[in-house]
Amino acid sequence: MPRAVTLIRSASLSDVAEYAYAATAPAESRLIFLAGSCPLNEDGSTAAIGDVAGQAAKAVENMRTALADAGASLHDVISTRVLVASSRQEDLVTAWEVVRDAFGDHDVPSTLMGVTVLGYNDQLVEIEAVAAVLDAAE
Repeated sequence: MPRAVTLIRSASLSDVAEYAYAATAPAESRLIFLAGSCPLNEDGSTAAIGDVAGQAAKAVENMRTALADAGASLHDVISTRVLVASSRQEDLVTAWEVVRDAFGDHDVPSTLMGVTVLGYNDQLVEIEAVAAVLDAAE
């Protein structure tokens, strides 16, 4: 199945960033806007309390489920925003490494941000995403 997302790398910008600087999707693609994926267990409790990497992994797992329910996968994601409730850069890097590894070579444009607080008790990580898919002709 053809993919809608095309990642764009710029030779004019630093290659230090571990993601593409831009991405496109054709006009006929269906966009999927995901709510922030939170590190919540099925019963609504917060997973991996106090563990940034564990919460990032659970958020990615929940994002995969939301994408699948919308007819997409991580390879259909066109951009992400990773929020980490911390002022410590090393916590942001820890969360980012989990997200980066989950996406592998599909290194979509992303923003990594430290924030003061997130919405659920003991929540440290949240991941927003937008995906684009080409639905099969009917």
